[in-house]
Amino acid sequence: MSDHSDEAATMIAAGDLQEFAPRGREHCRRHPSALTLQLRRLQPASELCSSDGAAGLVGSLREVTIHERQRESWQLRKGASDVGEEVDYDEELYVASNMVIWSKGSKTQASTVYKAFTVDSPVLQALWCDFTIPQEKSDKADVSGSGEIIEKCICILQNSCINVHSIEGKDYIAALPFQVANVWPTKYGLLFERSSSSHEVPPSPPREPLPTMFSMLHPLDEITPLVCKSGAGVFGSARVQYVADYTMRIVFLNTEPSIVMTYDTVQSLHTVWALRRVKPEEQNMVLKFSEQLGTPQHMATSSSLTAHLRSFSKGDSPVGSPFQNYSSIHSQSRSVSSPSMQSRSPSISNMAALSRSHSPALGVHSFSGVQRFNFSGSAQSPRRHSITHSPNSTSSDSFLVPETEPIVPELCIDHLWTETVTNMREKNSQASKVFITTDLCGQKFLCFLVESQLQLWCVKFQESNDKSQLIFGSVTNIQAKDAAPVEGIDTLLVLDGSGNLVLYSGVVRVGKVFIPGLPAPSLTMSNQMPRPSTPLDSVSTPSKPLNKHLAPLEEGVLLSPVPELRDSSKLHDSTYIEDCTFQQLGTFIHALRDPVHNRVTLELSNNTMVRIAIPEIATSELVKRCLQGVKAILPKEIAVQMLVKWYNAYNAPGGPSYHSEWNLFVTCLMNMMGYNTERLSWTRNVSKHLDFEGSLSPVIAPKKARPSETGSDEDWEYLLSSDYHKNFESHPVAKALRLDPLEALASKDDFSQSLSLDSSTLLFTHIPAIFFVLHLIYEELKLNSLMGEGIRSLVVLLVQLARDLKLDAYIDYYYRDYPALVKASRQTCVIDQVQTGFMHQPAFFSPEPPSIFQWLSSCLKGEGVQPYPYLPGICERSKLVVVSVALYILGDESAVSNEASHYLYKITSGQRKQQMEQDDNRCSFRHSTSVSSLAEKLVIWMSDVGFTLRDLESLPFGVALPIRDAIYYCREQPASDWPEAVCLLIGRQDLSKQACEGNLQKGKSSVGPVLSSDIPSGTESEEDEDGMNDMNEEVMSLIWSEDLRVQEVRRLLQSARPVRVNVVQMPEASDHEYIEEKENRLLQLCQRTMALPVGRGMFTLFSYHPIPTEQLPIPKLNLTGRAPPRNTTVDLNSGNIDVPPNMACWASFHNGVAAGLKIAPASQIDSAWIVYNKPKIAELANEYAGFLMALGLNGHLTKLATLNIHDYLTKGHEMTSIGLLLGVSAAKLGTMDVAITRLLSIHIPALLPPTSTELDVPHNVQVAAVIGIGLVYQGTAHRHTAEVLLAEIGRPPGPEMEYCTDRESYSLASGLALGMVCLGHGSNLIGMSDLNVPEQLYQYMVGGHRRFQAGMHREKHKSPSYQIKEGDTINVDVTCPGATLALAMIYLKTNNRSIADWLQAPDTMYLLDFVKPEFLLLRTLARCLILWDDILPNSKWVNSNVPQIIRENSISLQATELPSSEDLSLETLAQAHVYIIAGACLSLGFRFAGSENLAAFKCLYKYATDFLKCLSAPTASITGHYNLETCLSVLLLALAMVMAGSGNLKVLQLCRFMHKKTGGEMNYGFHLAHHMALGLLFLGGGRYSLSTSNSSIAALLCALYPHFPVHSTDNRYHLQALRHLYVLAAEPRLLTPVDVDSNTPCYALIEVTYKGTQWYAEATEELMAPTLLPELHLLKQIRVKGPRYWELLIDLSKGTNHLKSILSKGGVLYVKLRAGQLSYKEDPMGWRSLLAQTVTHRNSEARAFKPEAISAFTSDPALFSFADYFCKPTVNMGQKQEILDLFSSILYECVTQENPEMLPTYIAIDQAVRRLERKEMSETFELWQIKLVLEFFSSRSHQERMSRNPNRGLFMNSEFLPVMKCTIDNTLDQWLQAGGDVSLHSYLSGQPTEDSQLSMLACFLIYHSVPTPGQLAAGGLEGSTNFSELLLKFKQLNVPVRALLRLAPLLLRNPQAMVL
Repeated sequence: MSDHSDEAATMIAAGDLQEFAPRGREHCRRHPSALTLQLRRLQPASELCSSDGAAGLVGSLREVTIHERQRESWQLRKGASDVGEEVDYDEELYVASNMVIWSKGSKTQASTVYKAFTVDSPVLQALWCDFTIPQEKSDKADVSGSGEIIEKCICILQNSCINVHSIEGKDYIAALPFQVANVWPTKYGLLFERSSSSHEVPPSPPREPLPTMFSMLHPLDEITPLVCKSGAGVFGSARVQYVADYTMRIVFLNTEPSIVMTYDTVQSLHTVWALRRVKPEEQNMVLKFSEQLGTPQHMATSSSLTAHLRSFSKGDSPVGSPFQNYSSIHSQSRSVSSPSMQSRSPSISNMAALSRSHSPALGVHSFSGVQRFNFSGSAQSPRRHSITHSPNSTSSDSFLVPETEPIVPELCIDHLWTETVTNMREKNSQASKVFITTDLCGQKFLCFLVESQLQLWCVKFQESNDKSQLIFGSVTNIQAKDAAPVEGIDTLLVLDGSGNLVLYSGVVRVGKVFIPGLPAPSLTMSNQMPRPSTPLDSVSTPSKPLNKHLAPLEEGVLLSPVPELRDSSKLHDSTYIEDCTFQQLGTFIHALRDPVHNRVTLELSNNTMVRIAIPEIATSELVKRCLQGVKAILPKEIAVQMLVKWYNAYNAPGGPSYHSEWNLFVTCLMNMMGYNTERLSWTRNVSKHLDFEGSLSPVIAPKKARPSETGSDEDWEYLLSSDYHKNFESHPVAKALRLDPLEALASKDDFSQSLSLDSSTLLFTHIPAIFFVLHLIYEELKLNSLMGEGIRSLVVLLVQLARDLKLDAYIDYYYRDYPALVKASRQTCVIDQVQTGFMHQPAFFSPEPPSIFQWLSSCLKGEGVQPYPYLPGICERSKLVVVSVALYILGDESAVSNEASHYLYKITSGQRKQQMEQDDNRCSFRHSTSVSSLAEKLVIWMSDVGFTLRDLESLPFGVALPIRDAIYYCREQPASDWPEAVCLLIGRQDLSKQACEGNLQKGKSSVGPVLSSDIPSGTESEEDEDGMNDMNEEVMSLIWSEDLRVQEVRRLLQSARPVRVNVVQMPEASDHEYIEEKENRLLQLCQRTMALPVGRGMFTLFSYHPIPTEQLPIPKLNLTGRAPPRNTTVDLNSGNIDVPPNMACWASFHNGVAAGLKIAPASQIDSAWIVYNKPKIAELANEYAGFLMALGLNGHLTKLATLNIHDYLTKGHEMTSIGLLLGVSAAKLGTMDVAITRLLSIHIPALLPPTSTELDVPHNVQVAAVIGIGLVYQGTAHRHTAEVLLAEIGRPPGPEMEYCTDRESYSLASGLALGMVCLGHGSNLIGMSDLNVPEQLYQYMVGGHRRFQAGMHREKHKSPSYQIKEGDTINVDVTCPGATLALAMIYLKTNNRSIADWLQAPDTMYLLDFVKPEFLLLRTLARCLILWDDILPNSKWVNSNVPQIIRENSISLQATELPSSEDLSLETLAQAHVYIIAGACLSLGFRFAGSENLAAFKCLYKYATDFLKCLSAPTASITGHYNLETCLSVLLLALAMVMAGSGNLKVLQLCRFMHKKTGGEMNYGFHLAHHMALGLLFLGGGRYSLSTSNSSIAALLCALYPHFPVHSTDNRYHLQALRHLYVLAAEPRLLTPVDVDSNTPCYALIEVTYKGTQWYAEATEELMAPTLLPELHLLKQIRVKGPRYWELLIDLSKGTNHLKSILSKGGVLYVKLRAGQLSYKEDPMGWRSLLAQTVTHRNSEARAFKPEAISAFTSDPALFSFADYFCKPTVNMGQKQEILDLFSSILYECVTQENPEMLPTYIAIDQAVRRLERKEMSETFELWQIKLVLEFFSSRSHQERMSRNPNRGLFMNSEFLPVMKCTIDNTLDQWLQAGGDVSLHSYLSGQPTEDSQLSMLACFLIYHSVPTPGQLAAGGLEGSTNFSELLLKFKQLNVPVRALLRLAPLLLRNPQAMVL
C-alpha cells in the first residue's frame, strides 16, 4: 500500500460502537425513593436520571432537568484485579443526588452493580482512593511483606463530612472543619481544597489568610494543611510555607508520578508541582515561626489556622450552594468552565501585575508563578510585599498567639514547572481537562485542554536519571475542542475544531478516526475555516506567538453548528447503519469522556452517548514482537513515524483480517525500507506466506482484490505457486495416491529485471539494524516451539534482506535452518554501492550470524563463547537460556547474580561500540561449588525470574535438557523450606502444597480440608451430645489402627448419659430403704461423673472450629441414674437423702471449660460471638464461667472487649470472676500487661494502696487473681510483685475473721504465683537480694518465729485474729506447700545443690515427726526438679531419694505381718516412705513429660503395680488407704505425663481399672486424678503432647498439684479451676503425612535424628508416621524416607520455625508416592509394588510392562491416555508392532525413573530420526536439538555430576540415545556414499547444488558442524595435502574429528572416501 498522506488514506477504523449510558442511572431509577415517583411521571426527557425530591418544589420541568444535569456525574476506570492477571473491564462510580453506585462491566459481560451507597445529604463528589496504613496503625500484625498495607476505599464527599468505605468493609466518617470545594485522591491519601467564599478576601490586616489546601492521610488522621516549597528564587534559599493562596486552584492530580497541576486565576497560568511527604526539617521550618523574623505572619498562620480548624463548626461555615464552587471537571457540566470568579479589590490585581513585572525574561524557565510565592508568601496582599523589603516593620504586625498546639503538615508540594506567559491569554483560560499520555515510544506528555481557546497543550516530561525528580521539556499545542488519552495503545484522541476525531501519538498525528455509523462532519462546514497547521509546526516558543485570529473564529463556527445533510457516499462503508439508533440528521460529536484502556465515550450533539474502541496496534504475536524490536532499535522520532505508518495501514477501514496481518506488516516494512513491493515477486504474491490458521487451508486473498465473475489463468498459477499447493504435494495423502507433481509455470517477470531500492524512504538507512534485530527475534522465536509458523514467515523476509545486503554468512545460516524454504526465493534487489554508504551500520552488527543453538553447543563442548547479543525486554528467553546454561554447565554462579552479565551483550539504539576483551569471555567449567548447589541455584533463580513449567514445555527439548536435568536433581533432594513456585517447578506437588498452606493466613480452618472429618460416626444417635463428636476420626484411626481404644476412652469419659445404678435388693430391706440405698449408690457414682469433664477437656483439646453463627454446644452434665432391671430413673433430688448443697457447681464449671477447650486457637472468633454464647438461664452461669476460662487458655479471650469484661466482673458472680480472671491472665501470659494488672489488683487487697476501701472479694476469686498475677508476670522477676507475693504466703488471719477459711489455698496460690514470677531465675534474682527470698521461703517451709512484717501492709496486721491463736510462730501447715513449690520453681533446672539440701527428707525419727508426710512428697518433688539433670529413669534412682532410716525400717510393700518396734513409729515411717517414692516418681514424670521414654515408663509402671498390690495387702491399714490412694493417683498422673498423647494401652488399662472402683475411699479427688491421667494419655486426640519448658512445668505444677479435693466443692487446699492450666503445657507434636494426590492421611516412614547430649550421642530412630515427634529442641533433622515416598528433609539446625508452623497447622506434611509404589495401608510388606514384580522378569522388560499397569505408577491422565492409544496392540499390527514396543518401553522407563516429562523428548527424537531416515527433513530444527542432547550428555559438567552420583540422571539406564546417534550417523554416511559427496563438494566450493539434495545436505552440515565456505576459504585449507595438516587447521574452526574424517576425502581431493 503506498503511503500517501492524504485524508482518505489515513482514516482509522474504530471498532465496537455501542450506545452508552452509565450503569448507575438505571439502578437509580429503580432505587426505592418515594418522593421521586410522582415526579418521574411528569418528565418527558426519559434519558435523564431521577431527580432528588427537592427538585419537585421548583415547579417548572425545564428547571428540573437543568438541575438534574448538574446533579448527575460519573467516572470510569480500568478494572483492578486482586491478583496479577490482566483484567479488561470498566468500573464506574456514578453519583446522583444522595446516591453513589459502583458498578463493573465490560463489553463481553453485562455490567453489574457492585456496591451502592446512600448518604443523608446530597453527594458533592465520589472517588476511589487508596490509603496506605503504616504497620503501627494497622491491627493486622500478621501481614507479611512491606511495612505498609494499602486500603482500597471509596470516598463520598458531602457538605459537612466525608464518608470513607474500604473494600474490607470498614466505614469511617470524617467531619470536615471547613467547606470543601474539591477533593482529590493522591498517592498518600486525600487532598482537600477549601472553598474560599468571597467575604474572606481581603483579609483584615492583622490576620493571615488560612491555608487553602489540606491533606488527610487516613480517615482516622487529622486533616492537616499542605505546605509548599517554592524553588530558590531571586532572593536566595527555598522557602517552605503553608499553601494559603486562594487564587490557586487544583485542576489535576496524578498518583504515578505524584504531581499536582494548579491554575492561578489572577495570572491565568498553570503550574505543576511534585507532591510528596513532608520532610521533618520542613515541618520544623513551618512550625518554628518564632525565629523567622522576616515572616511574623507565620506565627499568626499556624495559630489562627489551628484555632480556626478547631473552633470550626457548622455554624460559621461560609454558607452557599454546595455547587457554587464546584469545579466543572467533576460535575461534567460544560456550561461553566471554572468555579465562580471572586470579585477582587483593585489593590490585589495591581499586586498581581506588580509581581508579574518582576519576573525574569521569558527565556528562563518561567519563574513568574514561583516569584509570586516568594514575595507574597501565600497571601495575595500588597502588605506582604513591603514587609519583605523592610524588616523593621515586623513588630507592628505580630500579635499575641493563643496557646494552641500547631497542626503538623504531612504533605508538601515542590514547584516543578510553570507555563510561559502568553499575551493572548484571556482571563478565564483554566484547563478543563488534564491528563498524562505516553507516545508510542514511551515518551510522556502532560496534556491540558484550554477549552476557551480550543487548544490542547502538550508538555513533554521525563524522569531524571536518578528517578528523583521530573524534568519538563518542550511545549506543543494542538487545536482541539476536546481530547482524551487512549492508554491501551499509547495514543490520545483529539476532537478537532471541525468535529473530526483525530488520533495522535504524543504530538505526532496518526490519522483521523472513522466511526462506522456516524457521519463525518460535512465538508462544507469544515472547509469554511482556515485549516490549522499541523501541530508539529506550531510549537509555541516565546519568539513565535500563535495566530491570534484562529481561536475566536473557530469558536464562532462551533457555537452555531449548522447541521448539513450527510455525504451519502459514506453510507455503503458502514455495516452498522441499520443497527444504529441515532438516525436523526446532523448528529455530531461534541465531547469525549471516560477513556479507559482503549475505549472512550463520545457525547453527541443530540444528548446521546456512544462508546467506541480504538483498535490495538497489532494482534499477532509475531508482528508485535517485530514492532517491539524495531521500535527499540530506531531513534525515537523515526520509530514513532514508522509505528504511525503501520498503524494507519493496519487499521484502515475495511482493514485486513487476522490472516494477512503478517503480510501487511511485511509489505508496510519493505515499503518503508524503499522496496517496491508491487514488483517483488514474493511480496506481490502475498499468499506465498503461510496462513496462520494452519498450513492446509487456502489463503484468503486480501480484500483489495476485485472479485471477477469468470476465472483466469492467473488464478490457476496463483494456486500452483501457493503454499497450500506445496504443502499438499508433500502431504502423505498425495504420496499414497501417487499424484504426479504439477509444476507451476515460471513467473514471467521473476528474473527479468533487477529492482533497485528507493533510498529516500524512512527506514532505508536503518536496514542493517532492522535486519539484525529481526534476526535476533528469529533466534528468540526458535526458543519457543509454539512459534514455528512465525519463524517460517520471518525467515523469508530475512533471506530477502540478507541477499540484498550481500551477507553470505547469514544466507548460508538460513539455508541450513530451512533448506526447503530458502532455495525457493531467488530474486534480489540491487542496492547501489553509493547508497550503501548512507546506511547506518550499527556497532552491534556482527558479520557472523549470532545463533543461540550454536552458542549453547559451544558451552556444552567447553569451547570459549562470545557474549550473546540480546534486546532487553524482547529477547527474554534468549537471556534466560544463556544465563541458566552459564550457571549450570559452566558453573559460573555470578551469571545469575547481577544484571549486566558478561555472557550477554545488551543492544540499544544509538549504541557506541563496546570494547570486548576476548580473554575475559573464555569461560570454562569451574570446580568451585558443589554441583548440587548449582542445580538448586538454577532452579531457585528460574522461579524468581518467573519461569514456570509451561514455559519449560514450550522450550525445544535440546535447550530444555540442562534445565530439566537440574530440576530432576532438585526433585530428588529438595529443601523443605523452598517457596511454592520452586516446588511447582521441580514437580514436587507435596512440597508446593505444603508451601502454599504455609503462606495462607490462618483461615477459617487452619487444619485444612484433610483433617476435619465431617463423617458422622455410626453410633451418632445414642452418643448424641457427649462433647466428643468433633474428633478427627481419620487420623486417630491411623494412629491406633488395631483396636477400639478411642471408643473405649469416649465411653469412659462421657458424662451426658445417666449412669447404671446396680443395687440388689436384700430380702430384709424395705422398699424405702432400698430406694435410699440406690440413691446413696448414685451419690457415690456421681462423685465420679462430676470428675469426668476435666479429662474430657484434655481428650478433645483444640479439636473443633466453631461456626460463628451458632452457639457452642455444651453437653449436659447428667447426674441421674438408671436402675436395672426396669430401667427406672434414680434421682438425687427426691429428698430421700441429704445431698450437699451446690454439689454440681464446680462440675458444671469444668464442663464449661471442657467444651470451650474444644475450640482450636486458629478459629475465627470475635467479641460478639463470645457474648452471644452467654446463656439465658442462670443455672448455666457456671458453665459459661468455665467457657470464658477456656477461651483464655486458647488465646481467644484477648478479643473480648474491655467493656464486656467489666460487665461480667460487676455482676459479682463468683465463678464468672474466677474463670474470667484466670482466662484473661492465661491469654496474656508473661506480658506484664498493665490493663490486666489493674484488673487483677482490684481483687487482691495486698496490691491495693493501704488506705483504699476494703472490697469484699470472695476468697476463691482472690486466689484466682493471685495466680493470675503469677501468669501475667511469668518469668519477669518483677520486684514489687515478688515482694507482695512473698508476704502473702504467710498472710496472718485478720481480727475480723477475714482470711480465716481456706487459708491453705491462698498461701499455696501465692507460692505458685511467686514461683512463676521468678521462674527459673535462681540465684540471679536481680535487685531482690534484700528480700532474702530463699531464706524467707525456707522459714515458711520449716517454721519458726514470724518476722516483723516489712512493707506497706503493716497497719493491717497490728491486731491478731480473735479466733485463731497462732502466736508469733509461722503456721507451717498453711505456708509449707506454697513455699516448697515456690523454691522448686525459682530454682527449676538450676542444679543448685545448697537449696536442694534444704529440701532433703529428714533422716532421724525425731525430725520426721515434725513433718507432715504429705509435705515430704512436695519436698522430694521440689528437690528433684531443682536437680533436674540428676533424674535418671530407673528404680535405683527413685529409691535413692528415701532416707536411710526409712529404708532400713520400712515394711516391704508385699509384707504380710508387721515387724514390731518400740521406739520407731511404723505408721510415720510407712507413710513417709510411700510419699517420698510418689514424689520422686512424680518428678520423673515431669522430667520425661511427653517423651514416651521407655525406661521411665517401665520404672513408673513397676511402682504403680506395687502400689496397687499394696492396697490389697493386709498391711495397707498401717500406711492408710487414703495415703496409698493418693500415691497411686500421683503415679498414674506421672505415667500419663510420660506417655502423654500416645494412648498407651497398659496405662489405659490401669485407668480403666481405677474408673471401675467407686466405693469406699474413692472420693471425688481421686476420680479427678484418674480421669486427668486418662485425658493426658489421649491429649488432644493424640495430636498434642506435653512440653518440658520452664513455663510448661510451672503450669503442670498448678494443674497436677498432688493434693486432691475430698468432695466436689472442696477448694480448701487448692483451687479446682487451676486443674485446667495443663493447656499451657500442651503443644502440638503430631506429624501426619497426607498423600498429596488423594488428599488423605497415610502412613509414611520417617527418620528422626536426635542431637547429641550429655546422656547420649547423636542417634537416629525410625518412626512410622503419623506419630508424635519428640520435643523439637532435641532434634537435628527429620527425613521422610524412601523408597515408597519422595524423600524430604526438614533440617532443624537452621531453626525450628518451619516445622513449628507445620505442627501448629494440624501437623499436615504432604508426601507423594513414588512411581510404582503402593501405600503402606494397601501393601504393608512392600511385596505388591510394581518394581518388585518387574524385578522377577527382567529379561523382556518392554513386553512385561502391561499398559494397564501404569495406573500404579502415576496419576497423570495424559500418561493413561498415551498408554491407551499408543501402547496397546490391536489386531493385524504388522510393522507397527515395533513402534508399539518402543513406545511401551519408553513409557515404562519414564514412569519408573519418575520423569514422565521426558516422554515428549524421547518421542520427538525418535520421530526426527525416522524423518531423517526417510529423507524428509525440510527444516533442521530437530537435528539441532538432538545434537544438543548428545552434547549435553558428553559434556564435562555432566560427566562430573555422574561421577559423583552415578545412579541418577535423565537417560540413565537407557540404550536409547546410543541407538539414535548410531542411526543418524549411518543415515548421513549412506547419503554421503550415495552421491551426497558430490553436492557436499559443490557446496564447499561455492557452486549451486541440485535441489533434491538440499535438505539432506543441510542436515549433514548442521550435524557435523561443517564450517561455511567463507570460513573454509579464510582458514586457507585449499593447499592441504595430508590429514594431519587438516587436523591442525580445523582445530581453530572447532570442527569435531568425526566430521573431519568425513570431510577429509573431499578436501584432500582424495578419490576413495574415508567414511568410517
